[in-house]
Amino acid sequence: MIIFEKIKKFLRQILRRREKETGQTNSAVSKRVTAKAENPPIFNEEDEYEEKRWASIGYSIIKKIFSPIVRWIWISEIEGLENIPKQGPVIIASNHESYLDFICFVALSPRKVYYLAAEKFFESRFWRPLMHLTGQIRVNRKSHDKDKVYQNVFSALRQGRVIGIFPEGTRSPNGKLLKAFTGVAQFALKTKTPVVPVGIIGAFEIWSRHDKFPKFRKKIKIKIGEPMNFPEYYNIDHAQEHFRAVTDKIMLKIAELVGEEYPYIEEGKK
Repeated sequence: MIIFEKIKKFLRQILRRREKETGQTNSAVSKRVTAKAENPPIFNEEDEYEEKRWASIGYSIIKKIFSPIVRWIWISEIEGLENIPKQGPVIIASNHESYLDFICFVALSPRKVYYLAAEKFFESRFWRPLMHLTGQIRVNRKSHDKDKVYQNVFSALRQGRVIGIFPEGTRSPNGKLLKAFTGVAQFALKTKTPVVPVGIIGAFEIWSRHDKFPKFRKKIKIKIGEPMNFPEYYNIDHAQEHFRAVTDKIMLKIAELVGEEYPYIEEGKK
């Protein structure tokens, strides 16, 4: 916590100096972004996701410092790293057992990942600095209005960024796969973006949702599948059944990577 606050303070000092040089203030930027965000339609091409400059710098610093440590302590094996496209928009879809899921994937990813993170992370004294310093995308799970989240994701993908999502929506209480929500399919189909399935094995045993602190004597394995595209669902009027079908395809691949069953597909559709 103290380290993150010091880094954030340092980055702010750098930005103040840059703003004086360019004559551009944070308040001016804030007003411009606010004006663009008033009542934004979800698919408005003019509404763009704008990453704060200090978040870009902060991510690089944190990754450089902590990635070698995280990989040394918790990651034993990585398969399929070459399956992550080197450029262009990508959606990373992973099973979700632990806080370590996104920590470890960020540590090994050759590209910056913008994860959809629950509001509790932005409200936590421990996690909040990390969320802001790395530019993660906030998701208010208690709100029924997800327009802002969809707008941010669509815009980020149009800019060629990598979006990280856990289709199950929350950490598994027992280490087994949960029934996934269809948001991942909506993002993929509406933007024609490839989905890279990721299976994370062993994270539950190290730091489950029931544990206050992680263990340090066990390691995880990460398996990355080939990009999945769904051209048969592009350029059509989408229905909920299309989103469910694509979500199931993604989850079946994740299940294959982790060596589990995904039992939530209706009979006749398997």
